[in-house]
Amino acid sequence: MTLPKAFMDEIRARVPLSSIIGKRMKLTRAGREFKGCCPFHKEKTPSFTVNDVKGFYHCFGCGAHGDVLGFLMDHDNLQFMEAVEQLAGLAGMQVPKPTKEEAQKFQKQMSLYDLMEAAAKWYEHQLHEKQNKKIVEYLIERGLSLETIKTFRLGFAPDGDELKRYLEKAGYKIDDMKEAGLFKESERKKGEIYPFFRGRVMFPVQDFQGRVVAFGARVLPESHGGPPDKSAPKYINSPETSIYHKGKMLYGLSRARKVIGDGETVIVVEGYMDVIALVQAGFRAAVAPLGTALTETQIEELWKVMPEDKRNPVLCFDGDTAGQRAAGRALERILPIMKPDYSVKFAFLPDGYDPDDLIKEEGVPAMQRVLDNAIGLFEMMWLEEAKGRNLSQPEAKAGFRFALEKRARQIADMTVQEFFIHEINQKVNDVFLTHASTRPQRGPGHFYKGKLVPPGAHTPYRPMNLKAKPVKVSKLLREKVLIATIINYPELFDEFGEKLGMVTVPNEDYDQLRQEVIRFLTARQNDQENDRIYLDDQAVKQHLIESGYGRILEALFDKSLYVYAGFAKPGQPPDIVRQGWLEAYSIGQDSARWKKA
Repeated sequence: MTLPKAFMDEIRARVPLSSIIGKRMKLTRAGREFKGCCPFHKEKTPSFTVNDVKGFYHCFGCGAHGDVLGFLMDHDNLQFMEAVEQLAGLAGMQVPKPTKEEAQKFQKQMSLYDLMEAAAKWYEHQLHEKQNKKIVEYLIERGLSLETIKTFRLGFAPDGDELKRYLEKAGYKIDDMKEAGLFKESERKKGEIYPFFRGRVMFPVQDFQGRVVAFGARVLPESHGGPPDKSAPKYINSPETSIYHKGKMLYGLSRARKVIGDGETVIVVEGYMDVIALVQAGFRAAVAPLGTALTETQIEELWKVMPEDKRNPVLCFDGDTAGQRAAGRALERILPIMKPDYSVKFAFLPDGYDPDDLIKEEGVPAMQRVLDNAIGLFEMMWLEEAKGRNLSQPEAKAGFRFALEKRARQIADMTVQEFFIHEINQKVNDVFLTHASTRPQRGPGHFYKGKLVPPGAHTPYRPMNLKAKPVKVSKLLREKVLIATIINYPELFDEFGEKLGMVTVPNEDYDQLRQEVIRFLTARQNDQENDRIYLDDQAVKQHLIESGYGRILEALFDKSLYVYAGFAKPGQPPDIVRQGWLEAYSIGQDSARWKKA
């Protein structure tokens, strides 16, 4: 029986070779490949290699060589069709029946792949035409290099029927163009079609094997030839077709999978430009969903291509409310599909930044710090459930614990579920019982947005890193961070007031501000009627403004402060704030880590 080439390519692509061989023998990752002792001859030193990207195995000892089907046939002693059936089952596909209809269906798919590739090349060519020079300038203004534009095969879709004429001349049919999502039927003029993408920058979307299957398209600003109508959606995407399933694919995965074996951090961001900006900046394993929320299938596709001991991609979200909601939804989808050693991390960008903006304005180290401070799935679940709760009463703590356990029971894998519930019980005890009786504090906790939060309990998660490490900064940043943190967390003054008094500030305005903070908090500390746990950051700031420090206070809390020291932002866990302040204090004013780059 002859099977369609497209089907054979697809089942090979869907199931990594290492996952098949690794179940039958021990494999160890070695860079982009895996190594092990050859199963086809006896040896003590591994000479058998498996390469998922190229899709073959090879033994340098006995010369055994082949693809996944060859391995199943030789190692498991299967017939060809038995190997195909087994592999198709693992890939979630059905072996096509030898009918004329099935053969035509696969032939149609092959034709669509060719058609989409032809369209991609045409869009690329249009971008570099003389009359479209402004569009290239726009992309360069956005921070893309010519090399990056070429690497990602960006193009331009002009208005008109030039693409239709080009594709017809190349032998493609109108029906296929419509099926591929390149053209649509006109509702006003029966029988006429118009291009789906017009006046937009084109982003080719590739499947796992690197074939163009769809397009994303961004509208141009009016200054670069875009429409004056502001109601046009910024991005539009190809409709689903027989070769494009947006909930199962990720933008950039075909490229990222080639470098994941090199130890690159897998980063999931929101959109096309985020991926491109990250890859250009050196984060080579960046991917993005295709205009939808992240799906379970997309996460599972990522896990398949990641090393066995590093199946932990970082999901990167905006730091605003919408980004936090998106992270919460992602958590709900991922919990049920977790398995031992399969997980994700969550990272949050500073408010008002996307990856592209952060890299351009603050540099690559700022983005790296966001990734370094990503939180695990368990901590994300804890913070998500703690959000908005007042945990000052025992019944509230009990409800919090119950809600956490309810979330954990969504995990289908019973081993993982058991460990999550154990961790919940242990952490609840540590936070609400052990800490409450042993922490040497004058009051029962601290206030966050008017709510009493028990010692050690987490406040709503931050849109930036917790354990912030300084990057490209001004000479005064260390001193600004130390002062700002005490203003935001006056309850720390008991512990750090003496140290703040010894800080040398080489700027008269900031030094006077430091001295006024110390005077005010010392007076309040000595006033038993105004015990410090009733003193929040707003009261300190109000006093400073009324004392004539409004201008310097505004300069102190400029946007960059929290980019460099996320722990100083209001609403962070107390232990992290304390750790961050001590780290900043211990660095010393002249440390190279705090000097301007």
